[in-house]
Amino acid sequence: MYRKIIKQLIDWKQDKNRKPLILEGARQTGKTYILQQFGKEHYKNVAYINMENASDELKQIFSGSISPRRIVQQLELMFGFAILLEKTLLIFDEVQEIPRALTSLKYFCEEAPEYHVVASGSLLGIFLHPGTSFPVGKVDFMKMQPMDFEEFLIANGEQQLVDFARKNVNDLKFLTEKLYDYFKYYLVIGGMPEVVQSWIIDKNIEKVEKIQDTILQTYIRDFSKHVKEHESIRIKQVFDSLPEQFAKKNEKFIYGVVREGARAREYELAIEWLLAAGIARRVNCVKCGDKLPLRAYNERNSFKLYFIDVGLFRYFAKIPTSIVLDKTAIFDEFNGLLVEQYVLQELNKYELFYWTSGSQAEVDFVMQLDGQIVPIEVKSGLNVKAQSLRVYRERYSPELAIRFSLLPLEKNNGLLNIPLYYSFLFPIIESQNQRF
Repeated sequence: MYRKIIKQLIDWKQDKNRKPLILEGARQTGKTYILQQFGKEHYKNVAYINMENASDELKQIFSGSISPRRIVQQLELMFGFAILLEKTLLIFDEVQEIPRALTSLKYFCEEAPEYHVVASGSLLGIFLHPGTSFPVGKVDFMKMQPMDFEEFLIANGEQQLVDFARKNVNDLKFLTEKLYDYFKYYLVIGGMPEVVQSWIIDKNIEKVEKIQDTILQTYIRDFSKHVKEHESIRIKQVFDSLPEQFAKKNEKFIYGVVREGARAREYELAIEWLLAAGIARRVNCVKCGDKLPLRAYNERNSFKLYFIDVGLFRYFAKIPTSIVLDKTAIFDEFNGLLVEQYVLQELNKYELFYWTSGSQAEVDFVMQLDGQIVPIEVKSGLNVKAQSLRVYRERYSPELAIRFSLLPLEKNNGLLNIPLYYSFLFPIIESQNQRF
């Protein structure tokens, strides 16, 4: 399946100042698949080393000297073929499981930069053994995310639709119903590659949900596999509380939802674990909407946690697929429980915050864009009355405000409405907003 990150990987390969690459991301986001596909399409051969449950032979290679020349020689003996300069992609998968393999990236950078080395890790940085040396400044980084809505469309055979939409943003009314249908299916299925592939092949929701359940159980097993029992219990408690945190529409993460009487200091490490593992994403609050940079004014103690993937979240929250796929029921009955998660996932490359004035108003997201602060309101249906956004605009008079909803693409008095199913066109729409 097509993934946009392929373009970044090609750019990395062609960069004369290339360093060994670390590809981060949560489990099941497709890191291994995309690296092997990249190697197959752009190199003569691939030397793939899976370090999870590594053999004694593999562990021994990294237990001695981690000189690149020695490592390459040992791997060549193990594979039975030559690892060629510039022509072989060397992949260290789940590299955190052999910390000295991670340390070796420093020496590949300094002593043997002509080798093309990529390391991937789902839990990188969480479970490194004491004394492990991280190759600071000696590696490049990329982040693997679940498939976004555009990749979902392409996976469903709609490359032509995507290409047309990108060239004709203002003339897509005849595609509205089709895009809207795909949008609803995306809320159900989400962007985890194995789940998407199952849907494409079988069109069977029961099989989709079985895979979603397996992925969630894999995450849960990681809680107990890598940390002490008391801490794994706390991670699980935070994890289990996420649907309820959303359903209550709290203005920030509430520790009392995790456990009655819970305190922040008890769960700080648990939250950081989920963030570092890529399972959750944190959005901090800002209470001033006219000061840059936003990061300097965010409030670390007021935040919300979002899930890695809208489809997994839908299954985890036990929202029936029949309601999501209904023409209007989800938007009335669940108060847009999924669409805020969806928009955050679509805007994952941007640094997002949310704004609140306290009890009076709360804007879903604010972002720093081209030197200005842009408030973003997310509405799940056709009823788009937004008291909070009105309060924000009256107080700060931003040049541009954005609303995601089911209304058509239009701009009125500085408010740009973007249909939810146009989210993949956001960079184009935003750059052309003066034309609307």
